[in-house]
Amino acid sequence: MASKIQPSDRIQHRFASKSEFWGMVRKYKALYLLSIPGILYFIIFKYVPLLGSAMAFQNYNLFKGFWGSDWVGLEHFKRMFAYDEFITIFKNTLLIGLYDLVFAFPFPIIMALLLNEMRIVLYKRVLQTIVYMPHFLSWVIIGGIAIGILSPSTGVVNEILSWFGLEPIYFLGEESYIRSILIGSGIWKDSGWGTIIYLAALAGINPELYESAVMDGANRWRQTLAITLPSIFPTIIILFLLQIGNFLDFGFERVYVFLNSLNADKGEILDTYIYRAGLLEKQYSYTTAIGLFKSVVGLLLIMLGNTLSKKTTGDSLY
Repeated sequence: MASKIQPSDRIQHRFASKSEFWGMVRKYKALYLLSIPGILYFIIFKYVPLLGSAMAFQNYNLFKGFWGSDWVGLEHFKRMFAYDEFITIFKNTLLIGLYDLVFAFPFPIIMALLLNEMRIVLYKRVLQTIVYMPHFLSWVIIGGIAIGILSPSTGVVNEILSWFGLEPIYFLGEESYIRSILIGSGIWKDSGWGTIIYLAALAGINPELYESAVMDGANRWRQTLAITLPSIFPTIIILFLLQIGNFLDFGFERVYVFLNSLNADKGEILDTYIYRAGLLEKQYSYTTAIGLFKSVVGLLLIMLGNTLSKKTTGDSLY
């Protein structure tokens, strides 16, 4: 018969746990002190602003505040889905996010594999520095460079087209090009930085695996398929899940620098619409409802992706 735990034993265990906890705090106090700024950042800028989500269920009045504004329930959410402009912008966001996932996400993987095959270390380091340098430039600078390159009068692209007798194209003035420009500029800016993560994962692969593969007669392509890709697959899955969680967060600055009245029909996304309707037109409650909708969709996508990944590959975020 199992012995019963006496109340005195529970109390003793509780005090022992507390003493162990404070002992760990004293032992690693330097690490806990270093973590305080990060914890404060998430509390102040991530958790406290969640209280503002209440605006989505109110007709928020700037002078009355949260407590004095009238509650309207789901009225703004109903308006959101009944508004034709929102449906168009939501479709743009989905398509641009999908294109980014299909074309931009694999690019750092390919680049990391190519850099990993280089045997001249100096050349490899110089090239790696060049490709991730644009990450440190703001989107305003990236946008200015891209607009200059694509200029119909002085741009390099149109100069090349003129060599073949083709008419210059005003790329930012035609809505059919805006999505390609957004995806291409994102690849140029961020793919080099993403490559660093995959190169770190590649550095952790046991060299003996490649030596054994060479002895078995495997060429470089076969080694990549049988050793390299499976070894970095957990890293790919984690980054893919994080990308899915930010599927609707394409980025305000990334789009706004290229947006104009000629390409807005195909280029405007939820972030730029929230800026226009929320800050410029002062529709605070309506745009808060859109922001809350984005967050819920992102949460559902990352939960769904995590569940599918755990069942199919065994790798997951949690």
